[in-house]
Amino acid sequence: MFTFYSKKSYLSDLIPSNFVDIHSHLIPGIDDGAKTIEDSLVLINELNKIGFSQFITTPHVMPPVWKNNTSIIQKGEKAVQLALDKNNLPFKAAAEYMLDHQFLEILKNDKLLTLKDNYLLVEMSYLNPPINIQEILYDIQIAGYTPILAHPERYLFLHQNFDFYTTLKKTGCLFQLNLLSVVGYYGLPVLKTAEKLLKQKMIDFVGSDLHHYKHLAAFSQKVEIKEMAPLKEAIQKNQLFRISI
Repeated sequence: MFTFYSKKSYLSDLIPSNFVDIHSHLIPGIDDGAKTIEDSLVLINELNKIGFSQFITTPHVMPPVWKNNTSIIQKGEKAVQLALDKNNLPFKAAAEYMLDHQFLEILKNDKLLTLKDNYLLVEMSYLNPPINIQEILYDIQIAGYTPILAHPERYLFLHQNFDFYTTLKKTGCLFQLNLLSVVGYYGLPVLKTAEKLLKQKMIDFVGSDLHHYKHLAAFSQKVEIKEMAPLKEAIQKNQLFRISI
């Protein structure tokens, strides 16, 4: 009797040389991501070595925890761009907006930072979704934006209500998978949900969601999902966000 083992790929091996990352926390000192400009540069340069060619970083906008706004984020963006000048790596700032009771005021009164064109990265609480989540998503679209929900696989309250993922998609929400989910970084339930979302072709884009060195090290781990084709397809879709230089 023969047993055949499929060779697992390391996550870093799946990153193409022209990869555009659309979710990270690389502006120092304004959220729970990079702490110093030196951290930012090391993380960016190490990611570049494994194929990251362009960076659209996305600081949290989550008052009162992270009181970021367009002005604060763009100031940090310029500081990193200046430090990266000799590296010739395209670096842009958008934001990751928390969908809570304060978000609609931000949507109404502020100029939002998009990944590209009208694509807006949003997130929910890990404890429970906003009661009026569908209304918020409609309001985002009425305002001219296309919502992309960050790391849908990480919302544990949805794991036992998978149909709600379908509801969100029908509402017009796109999904961005965290790459570290497929190596089991966030635990087995998140891994299994990521695998199911990929298998059902519900993932539109991917992102590193990189905050620190532990996240960077996890790119050297092996991918634990079985079907690689949907993941590779989602990785390639990130080319939509390529920055013109």
